[in-house]
Amino acid sequence: MTEALLSIDEVYARKVIDLAMRIAESLIAVGASANEVVLSAIRVAAALGIKPIHVEVTYNALGLSYHRSDADLPFTLIRVVRAPVPDHAKLQALQALVAEIESGLPLDKARAKFHVIRRTPFQYRPAVIVLMQGLLAVGVGMLYGASWLVLCIIMLAACSAAMTQRLLWQWHVPFFFSQAAGALVVTAFAAVTNLLGNHGVPLLDEARPSIIVAAGIVLMLAGMSVVAAAQDAIDGFALTAAGRILDLALMTLGVVIGIVSGISLAQVLGFGFTFSHTAPPLGPAWMQAVGVLLIAGTVAVWNGAGLRTIVVSLGLASIAWGGYALGTFAGSGVALASGFGALVASFIGTLIAHKFHVPSIAVTTAAIVPMVPGSAVFRGILAVVEAENDPLGLMVGASELIGAGAIGIALAAGASLGLYLGAPLRDTMQSVVRRRRRIR
Repeated sequence: MTEALLSIDEVYARKVIDLAMRIAESLIAVGASANEVVLSAIRVAAALGIKPIHVEVTYNALGLSYHRSDADLPFTLIRVVRAPVPDHAKLQALQALVAEIESGLPLDKARAKFHVIRRTPFQYRPAVIVLMQGLLAVGVGMLYGASWLVLCIIMLAACSAAMTQRLLWQWHVPFFFSQAAGALVVTAFAAVTNLLGNHGVPLLDEARPSIIVAAGIVLMLAGMSVVAAAQDAIDGFALTAAGRILDLALMTLGVVIGIVSGISLAQVLGFGFTFSHTAPPLGPAWMQAVGVLLIAGTVAVWNGAGLRTIVVSLGLASIAWGGYALGTFAGSGVALASGFGALVASFIGTLIAHKFHVPSIAVTTAAIVPMVPGSAVFRGILAVVEAENDPLGLMVGASELIGAGAIGIALAAGASLGLYLGAPLRDTMQSVVRRRRRIR
């Protein structure tokens, strides 16, 4: 009895493993989920004749191994990946490259295409990103019906915070301190606005400084991949999910420290904030609609998305906000309504992402940012700061922060659930379409 054994040249196998590793590394670097990274590496290697391979992702470490037989030594590569920086245009190009390799793209051409993608710079200049960050905060102010003067202050505060963070990044300051510095800048603008309003400056006497801080909080939290962290946890990548969640918590803590420092400094100087335990009312319907579109569009540009991804993000943001409005109209809590809006947007985004050739995680992330609980976080922090030794005040602040955390968890859970509910239906629809094409 004889058996035909697959003979693969060692040099060829190393080239395939190296390409799969580099694609996986690039996917992690642009913010893809751990499950997508593993599946992409396996698909690339299998399409080029190397299988099975073992892929391991643990937050910022990536390992890939291929063992041909008991008589041969395994090929093993290990890389440490830098912190993820979202670049959805590059993510889209990498996903397209994986699909081309599965369709029969030769190894040499695949390697050449990958090196072109890897060397492609971020498609927006730093000045454009700073402008988008300012407009994102303006969109949050429009959700709460801020006046044109307050919107101008929000724009100035957000751009100042963004430039401060960019300067600290150039000085290689850890992002934790950068978050604190950005939040401190935004809080300083709010404190000065409150001081001018108390002294009777026209058009500022009724200004709400809490809206300025809330817009800054959404700005600081918008760049965090909550959806990817929740998706990794559900997929079973516990270490990667724990690393991302810890990173999210640490960056949020940086924002909290910056706001607390700003509020305490303002109180020492004698122009502290006026505090209200009630949530600020939303603005007129037209301002909410414009604000939602502005937030989703700027987040998409901030993450390096192309025109098609931006357009899809705008549509999904409208759907998500509509689901949120429907949930609140039905009498459900803010957390449940936010989760429902994220679920609807993520489900529809999963169905249409493949058709429009856009990353589903990119459009879903942009769609749920308008529902990030910036106002609730600010109210909770301010209540804790003003409470000092008052147990009732501490309880009020803690309840606000717990409510904000519940909204964040609901957004992540809704977005992840939408991805998992939509994926089987999307695959079924694609198989039906392919079957009809074969019949024709």
